[in-house]
Formats: sequence, C-alpha cells, structure tokens
Amino acid sequence: MSDGPDDERELIARAGRVRRLLLAGSSELNGLDPRATPGLPRNRPKDIDAKTWSRSEVGRLGQLLGARQERMFARAKAGVDRRRLLLVLQAVDCGGKDGTVRSVVGSMDPLGMHLKAFGPPTAEERAHHFLWRINNALPPAGYIGVFNRSHYEDVLAVRVKDLAPKSVWRRRYGEINSFEDALVNDGITIVKVMLHISYEEQAERLLARLDDPSKRWKFSPADLDDRDHWAEYQQAYGDVLDKCSAAAPWYVVPADRKWYRNWAVANLLLAHLDDMRPTYPEVDLAVDELRARLAGNQVRTDHAGPDNDPPEPPA
Repeated sequence: MSDGPDDERELIARAGRVRRLLLAGSSELNGLDPRATPGLPRNRPKDIDAKTWSRSEVGRLGQLLGARQERMFARAKAGVDRRRLLLVLQAVDCGGKDGTVRSVVGSMDPLGMHLKAFGPPTAEERAHHFLWRINNALPPAGYIGVFNRSHYEDVLAVRVKDLAPKSVWRRRYGEINSFEDALVNDGITIVKVMLHISYEEQAERLLARLDDPSKRWKFSPADLDDRDHWAEYQQAYGDVLDKCSAAAPWYVVPADRKWYRNWAVANLLLAHLDDMRPTYPEVDLAVDELRARLAGNQVRTDHAGPDNDPPEPPA
C-alpha cells in the first residue's frame, strides 16, 4: 500500500495534474510529441531505470485504484449506487491498447472488471444501429469497464476505408455525443484515451512482430494497408477529438514510451475514480447478535469430544 495518508494525498494530487496536462486541447495531432512525458515527476530516482520505476509506480497506483474499485463495487452490490466507470482505449495498430490493459487493469480485482475488445462488426451487429453492440457491452453498476477499440471505429476505420457514405459517418458524431451524454446521466464516468504513437514507432513494433516467431500471430497484412493511410487516420482522429468531447473529454497519451503510457493511464483512472468518492455502504446488520451467535457456535465446537463423535460404521 502507499506509505501513508500524506503519500496517498500526493499521489492523488499528482494524478490530477497529469489529467490536466493530458486533456486534449487541440485536434492537431502533428503538434503533439509521441515521446513526451507530461507530468512525470522531476524527482524520479536517477539510479532506477524508467521501466522499473514505472512498474513500481503503477503498482502503488494500482493499490489505490483497487481500494476505490472495491468500494464502488460494494455500493452497487448493496443496491445504493449505480455508478460505474468506462475506460475507452483508441489507437492505431500497435498503439499499445493490449499492453495498457495488461499493465493497468491487471492491478485491479478482475471480478470487478468488464473487458470488451471490439473487432469488425458481425453480420448480426451490422443488422442493427452501430451503437447497438456498444450498448450491450456496457459495464454493470459497480464495475470498471474497458473498451479495447470502441464505437469510434465507426467514424475512424469506417471513414478511412470508405465503408459508409460521408453523409452517414458524419451524422454519427452527433449520435455518439447524444449516446455518451445519456451514459453520463445514467452514472457512467467515461474516460476516453487516445494512445498517440509516431509513424516510426509503429514501424518498429510491426517489425518486432515479424522478427519474433512467438508474436507473428499478431501481425496482419491489413496493418500495412492501414499504415498506407496514416495521414487520413490522423485527420480522422483529429476530428474525433474536436467533435466528440462534449459529454466526456478526450485525453491524448504520448505512447511511444510504453512505460510512460502505463503510468499515465493509471494516473488518469485514479484521478477519475477519486473524483467519484466511493465509500463503503452502510449495512443493516445486528452486529452484537451475530457476534453472540458466532461465540455460541465456538463454545459448542470447544465442548465437542469423543462422546459427541458420530458412531463408527459397521465393519
């Protein structure tokens, strides 16, 4: 756990600062450095490498996240609170969505997590409104949900790959805003994160998959097709940041440095969960009577002896 109340307060204050720095203030991604480290403490120990430091810090943050997750879950289970949190992760191929889930989400209780990875829609999903499958995957009350890709693919991939007319995908910006507004009003805190990597970093990660036989299963030639449309994807992401921040703002996390990415997302989650101020529910139990009953059970157990043992079965 954190070292004490002062240490916890400092971590929460730092998480708030990181959140403010990562808030998307511009739709122009070309002006954002994917190797930047906004909010990184200046007093980080110099004798510890960045990856080791990040793992340790994410572990500390994870304990604070887990404590708040448990309280939120307990309140929902007691029927006194419907709130939940939804983390939406978006990125180009090799942007680090899976790694973020493993590092950050792995620090919390899996029983209170609701994870969903969205691929191309199935035939059944295509027969419905594009938000139908999203609505069906929302986290229940008390849970933390994670979307690995999301409804934003319907204004990103659909746009770049020309899978729907412009009149269709342009209308979806407003539909998404209305949908998210309804979710917020229903008690869902939405944390939308765009993991921002560079063209060069994507190439290195794709090559790493090709060079490692144990990772080739992750490689798809379609990734190279998408890479040929890098500029179009950057423009599409820029429009998403500009047009879809009404109900829930976007946060742009520089993600070329994986260790910073994990640390930053953990801080974003902590800042939002702490804002929710979840507390353990009041439970209506006759505590003294239950204690007495337990004590009575213990007395009977202590007096059990050979005379009270069940008879031996016949030979």
